[in-house]
Amino acid sequence: MKNIFIIHGTEGHPKENWFPWLKQELEEKGYNVLVPQFPSPPIIPAKIAEWFDVLKDYEQYINEDTILIGHSLGGIFTLRVLEKLEHPVKAAIFVGTPIGVRPILNYDRDSSFSGFLFDWKVIPTKAHHFEVFQSDDDPYVSLGNGEQLAKNLNVALNFVPNAGHFNAKAGYTKFDLLLEKLKPIL
Repeated sequence: MKNIFIIHGTEGHPKENWFPWLKQELEEKGYNVLVPQFPSPPIIPAKIAEWFDVLKDYEQYINEDTILIGHSLGGIFTLRVLEKLEHPVKAAIFVGTPIGVRPILNYDRDSSFSGFLFDWKVIPTKAHHFEVFQSDDDPYVSLGNGEQLAKNLNVALNFVPNAGHFNAKAGYTKFDLLLEKLKPIL
């Protein structure tokens, strides 16, 4: 079975934002959709090592047919996963992902999670398809992050005006454009 991961961000959980909607849409198409709960306490910043500990329980589901979808800090984690993979996955999708281009509201916290130095020679070889989504009014992650991430991955940016942080607060309990971009990959 083909596996799709949805990876939440800071203080996130599997039942927030557009995750349940997308999970249901993809499961109806026959995909195995995994939305792990990663440790993300509100006061003490998350540690990337703890996220990799959680991922160990799911390693058997990561293969060349896997699609990884990372939202916000989950996108940083997805980049770190790609750096470590021995084989490419089918696709990696990034939504409102901070990669170190200021302003980032939680720059210090995100930096302490992972740092912002990524292996841009390795990462583009670890997925057959990439998509990057970024808004112009994201209160947490500036547009420059999406622009630079798309450039580093050699793909066009999916610029979505007035989408905020692609979360429920911005009205994102569904994400039709992401599903549309997934259809040719599926």
